[in-house]
Amino acid sequence: MSDSQRIDKWLYFTRFAKTRSVAQQMIEGGHIAVNDEKVLKSSREIKIGDELTILRGSMRFFVRVAGFCEKRVGAPIAKTLYEQTREPENLAPPPKKAFEFRAAGTGRPTKRDRRAINRLKGKF
Repeated sequence: MSDSQRIDKWLYFTRFAKTRSVAQQMIEGGHIAVNDEKVLKSSREIKIGDELTILRGSMRFFVRVAGFCEKRVGAPIAKTLYEQTREPENLAPPPKKAFEFRAAGTGRPTKRDRRAINRLKGKF
């Protein structure tokens, strides 16, 4: 087992990227930093103990490299290849609610209210 590995392979093996080409796009797009230094080349070697900042979608992950493997493995094993140094950050704004709660008597009248109003007006 080697003491370093290409960063694109590591991202793919640890399931931060679905494919190696996606891992390469993440790197070339500036979404990966090793020890607070942006990485722009897929051939960059990482070592055990390096700290990575990974921006995937709207989530930012902070991890420390704990190991390497030679092929893509299942998620439980992949989690043993890194340690989270901080909780992931969600950079997306919170989703808008489908509807807001409003107190009774505010806003549009309900069907029951409308029937009561019609009875008062003498309409049936």
